[in-house]
Amino acid sequence: QVRLVESGGGSVQTGGSLRLSCAAPDYIYRRNCMAWFRQAPGKEREGVAFIDLVGSTRYADSVKGRFTLSKDNAKNILFLQMNSLKPEDTAMYHCAAGCRSFTTGRSDDVTYWGQGTQVTVSS
Repeated sequence: QVRLVESGGGSVQTGGSLRLSCAAPDYIYRRNCMAWFRQAPGKEREGVAFIDLVGSTRYADSVKGRFTLSKDNAKNILFLQMNSLKPEDTAMYHCAAGCRSFTTGRSDDVTYWGQGTQVTVSS
């Protein structure tokens, strides 16, 4: 059963921007920290951006200053604004929920996953 639904992926050139969206049901959105993870072919899934229940955020060093999380609490949607994209940002991006993962940054600690949306950045 899919609980988190992502959208907004696509193909852009280096330096371009994309905004990912993640729609979540109320019982997940209002009770969990949320995050975006990404997985490139042949690589482990890595945490990119995290937001807790009071809105505190943290980002992977590789995306700091380029990616920004935001939330629409009226619609239960998590956004990831991605600017100045680089080819190394190419990956499947997954929305995730679970406060333990906010603390550890580990994909193993995620409670809920979305199926992912593909982001491809060409040079």
